[in-house]
Amino acid sequence: MEGLKREIASMLHVDMDSFFVSVELLDRPELRGLPVAAAHDTGRSVVSSASYEARRFGVRSAMPIARAKQLCPQLILIPPTYEKYRKASHAVMRIFEEFTPLVEPLSIDEAFLDVAGSVRLFGSPFEIARQLRERIREQTGLPASVGLAGTKFIAKLASQRAKPDGILEIPPKRTLEFLHPLPISAMWGVGQATERALSSRAIHTVGDLAREPLASLRQVVGEVSAQKLHLLANGFDSRGVETTRIEKSIGHEETFAFDEPNPEVLRRELLRLSTRTAERLRAASVEARTVAIKVRWANFETLNRSKTLQEATNATRRIYQTANDLFEALNAVGKSVRLIGVRAEQLVAAGSNSAALWSEDEDWRAVDQAVDEVRSRFGKRGVTPASLLTERGPVVDPRSLQDPS
Repeated sequence: MEGLKREIASMLHVDMDSFFVSVELLDRPELRGLPVAAAHDTGRSVVSSASYEARRFGVRSAMPIARAKQLCPQLILIPPTYEKYRKASHAVMRIFEEFTPLVEPLSIDEAFLDVAGSVRLFGSPFEIARQLRERIREQTGLPASVGLAGTKFIAKLASQRAKPDGILEIPPKRTLEFLHPLPISAMWGVGQATERALSSRAIHTVGDLAREPLASLRQVVGEVSAQKLHLLANGFDSRGVETTRIEKSIGHEETFAFDEPNPEVLRRELLRLSTRTAERLRAASVEARTVAIKVRWANFETLNRSKTLQEATNATRRIYQTANDLFEALNAVGKSVRLIGVRAEQLVAAGSNSAALWSEDEDWRAVDQAVDEVRSRFGKRGVTPASLLTERGPVVDPRSLQDPS
């Protein structure tokens, strides 16, 4: 495996610390050292980012503001300004490229860097990490944490444990020594349900997971997940840095201003989200093989459902019909919805279905093409589905963009 062939910890994971809040504090230095969150002060808002002072009270990203205020009554809220975050992100990414061309952005505030080819120019990987953090601080005023290891997986784990504003290097020879004592929740792909299933088999640490026979693991998490978890738990990770990334999924979700019980309103919102998702697919020249929905009930229970199509699509109508079918199958009669979302997954290049003699989506694609052309000339409001022309509907919640740091 490529991950174990590295003799030095030349894979870096750089993660900006409390990115949104840190950017805001550049303009509000008097708030440094205080519990601060980037969030709108409205009843249905959620925390986009929290300072480490706020995190000591239990405040976390994606937490409802009402809950955050219960945990930390003195919490200071700053309305998010996403344009500032994008500019700061671009500045940080440019600094990464000053050290290596092998940069793989993961989100607005984190990236993998392969610095194996930069050692002769800048020194050891640890020295590169030190210089990198220093240059980010000098040029942007922002703190960053860096994890160094022989693989992506371990580098990301290391950066999490380097926070805030630190460096942690895991030499490849000490990978298992670092990895195996960690709880299984540290593993990629282990959510709460998987953690409960593994714990029921007395698998509590990564070491336990590594020692579990693969056949037994398959019975708990299935063939594909078992193979991935087994390899990662034993320190194997063959992934290199991908400098050109294709989005793995495209989607949108919205939070309602008030819990919404009306099926017609919910279907209209599914159409709006499907329209936006399909537009982005076509703009990126990709199609989706899978359509998924996300529904959060008023009691905060969240469900995810998906369906894989016979052929990939970026047709608005196909995406909407699939999303609506998935929603109808939930039997939501009498239930109020807090959040609803549509996502296109398993993306492939547009035209991958060209071998088919005929597609059921062809007529819909012709309509989409005409709509796209009108919108390109007259703006996004040039054409709107008639069912969306209503005064009632959800409040768009831009805080779906979360700061994961």
